[in-house]
Amino acid sequence: MLKFTVRRLVQLVPILLGLSILVFIWIRALPGGPAEALLGERATPEAVARMRELYGLDRPIWQQYLSYMGSVVRLDLGQSVVSRRLVTTEIRERFPATIELTVAAMIFAVGIGIPLGFLAAKRYQGPVDQLSVAGSLLGVAIPVFFLGLLLKYLFAVKLHWLPTVGRSVATSTAPHPTGFYVLDALITNDRVALVDAVRHLILPAVALGTIPLAIITRITRAAVLDVVNEDYVRTAQAKGLEPRVVDRRHVLKNAMLPVTTIIGLQTGLLLSGAVLTEHVFAWGGMGQWMYQAISYRDYSVLQAGILFLAVVFVVVNLLVDLSYALLDPRIRVR
Repeated sequence: MLKFTVRRLVQLVPILLGLSILVFIWIRALPGGPAEALLGERATPEAVARMRELYGLDRPIWQQYLSYMGSVVRLDLGQSVVSRRLVTTEIRERFPATIELTVAAMIFAVGIGIPLGFLAAKRYQGPVDQLSVAGSLLGVAIPVFFLGLLLKYLFAVKLHWLPTVGRSVATSTAPHPTGFYVLDALITNDRVALVDAVRHLILPAVALGTIPLAIITRITRAAVLDVVNEDYVRTAQAKGLEPRVVDRRHVLKNAMLPVTTIIGLQTGLLLSGAVLTEHVFAWGGMGQWMYQAISYRDYSVLQAGILFLAVVFVVVNLLVDLSYALLDPRIRVR
């Protein structure tokens, strides 16, 4: 297992270097430029030239890249031109909100998707199977932003059950030492803050988790249908094992391999791409931060944010590979 882990880590190095080069070149290929963004629309050519010289933007691009990577290694990702704050500080404040939302969305998706997919496969072509197939198709087809607006209108505007935006009520004075509001409420034993944080989390988590829920349900159903017809399952049934034991030891365990891959990929996508959901619910995470960076042409934030989220996605996929090797020992020796 150690050799497998080291091999995967070594393979990450060229991937991350390639990602950094792509992001760096893409940012510099955008219309306008960092100097124009810093000076505004009324900047004179002389001021732009001075700004480019000051920040080294007039140097060859490979020199700029090496200088940038040197800063990245020192965890210096620059400064936002909008807030005038360090990018690393903003990532530290924003990323916990995105992680909290992603975890809640995946709990919703996995907690319902796997049992529903398993039940649909066991009741193949029955009412449960037909409903799960129709529901998963609807879940994949409906746009996230539309579902978010629909949930807000129904549960917040009409029924007044849940709040519409934000992570807590505006008058809340609860401390947030970690940035994870639910965890902070548990640590400080503040029940009012805990209920408030969970109420604010429900709607965005359901909206964000709907597509992963649909995909996990379909993949689980297909995987279980494949496994139940295998010889070792029929052998286990012929030996007289209880159906519950056969399902747990032979069906569900082997069906989890593709499901694990999908869960990992969906988690990485949610961590790096919850832009629409965070914008609809004013969540204050990485997605909303990136949206604002694009709107204000904040190149430092855009460059650092994309690179950071790409690294997160790659790391999540590494964890998926490791979990895959744990579930199927044959993968370690390939």
